[in-house]
Amino acid sequence: MKKRLAKIVLLTAVGTSLLLIVPVIIYWAPDRSVAELKQWQLPNSEFITVQGMQAHVVRANKCASYHDSASKSNAVNTEQPKTIVLLHGTSASLHTWQGWTKELNDDYCVVSMDLPGFGLTGPYTDSSTRYTSANYASFVIEVLDKLNLDSVILAGNSLGGKIAWRTAALYPERIDKLILVDAVGYPATPKSIPLGFKLATYPALRPILGRILPRSVVKKSILSVYADDSKVDDALIDRYYDLSLRTGNRGALSARLNDFDNIEDREQIKQLALPTLIMWGAKDELIPVENAEFFHRDIANSQLQIFDNLGHVPHEEDSLATVAVVQQFLIDTK
Repeated sequence: MKKRLAKIVLLTAVGTSLLLIVPVIIYWAPDRSVAELKQWQLPNSEFITVQGMQAHVVRANKCASYHDSASKSNAVNTEQPKTIVLLHGTSASLHTWQGWTKELNDDYCVVSMDLPGFGLTGPYTDSSTRYTSANYASFVIEVLDKLNLDSVILAGNSLGGKIAWRTAALYPERIDKLILVDAVGYPATPKSIPLGFKLATYPALRPILGRILPRSVVKKSILSVYADDSKVDDALIDRYYDLSLRTGNRGALSARLNDFDNIEDREQIKQLALPTLIMWGAKDELIPVENAEFFHRDIANSQLQIFDNLGHVPHEEDSLATVAVVQQFLIDTK
């Protein structure tokens, strides 16, 4: 009897080990360095030192002749273009704004960045630094300081939207106008949560998730934030997949999703008085469209635009339709 029991225990242990080992073998995906991800640098990519990190930043061509110290002194008789700064959401990168950048570049200085924990910037170098919106806001301001940008129009999607309104609340003198795209801010019950987000919230899975990454998980996560599945192609999946593998990003995602701000922080939304455009995809299953109405209600000087056929990342899913609304807003609020 004892021998039989021992055999059962042994077989169970072996079976359990195989259940853990097989996925690791099949979906093994080691970290990649910035050098190994060089294909995701854009022609105007640059890395600037911010809070000990090499922050990945892109300035569109319109910015180049104005925002370095030498050029400022030579641009006395030239009207400086307004600057628009774009902040991406969780697990995204500055590439999400390429459609907007292309359309806005003729008239504005457009700046985008990879936030800490994402894209080519990677995680905070100090592991004790929390991924709170206040810390992100501080990061954004330091990027602006490094680029000699005084006051800007700030836009953000999802997490980036929260960072945008928190930055406007904490540093009001630096933000002229605000553009919130399916922004985090109010309690929400998602109809659908990206699978990658779900897995990253389980601390027990961190050792495994730091070594594996099924491409299918990335694909399902993207599909869950798009309304039109046909727009999710291999190139898009490759970008999200590759940048998720940047050294430290998987651990940072887990830390970010388990780091919660104070409930009182959202009271700052009601204090915002700057011109604000609120944009939302009606088919957003992560943050329901009702939350757009909450922002519109609480920000006195705001406009609201709903896109009936778009999801959680409307700026990426249909850049032309969404940026046209942005352009009109900027004209109307000159």
